[in-house]
Amino acid sequence: MRYANYVAESDAERGLASRLRLAVVRLTRRLRAQRVNSAISLTQVSALSTLHKCGPLTPGELAAKEGVQPPSMTRVIAALEEFGFATRRPHPTDGRQAIVELTDAGLAYIDEEVSAREAWLDKRLAELTPEDRAVLSRAAEIIDRMAGQ
Repeated sequence: MRYANYVAESDAERGLASRLRLAVVRLTRRLRAQRVNSAISLTQVSALSTLHKCGPLTPGELAAKEGVQPPSMTRVIAALEEFGFATRRPHPTDGRQAIVELTDAGLAYIDEEVSAREAWLDKRLAELTPEDRAVLSRAAEIIDRMAGQ
């Protein structure tokens, strides 16, 4: 259904966008609070996650995927290298470029972060009824589809 054609059919639907936005923001905030190491910034965690998902990238590619300027990403990469979570190696075909990739420590860190957040979420889901979990399962599919558009 196109947005221009969407008309709320009831009072319950009229506030859906606002309620959904607020619920997603609150859940995201709670999940972010389940961090294993607060010494690393959320920007740095995001860059690590992108490297985990996409594999080795040039600093420019990483900056573009993260939606930041290359000089900002250079600082993020330097910090990740200091933590031992990422490393740079020469680009195989362009001597002016480098390739940034996760180290084993970086991969372990991402795995710990994901495990901590999923453990928290698993506990919250276990408190729900089977019916509520089924509704959330369907909602997750719909939200993922919306986010992909």
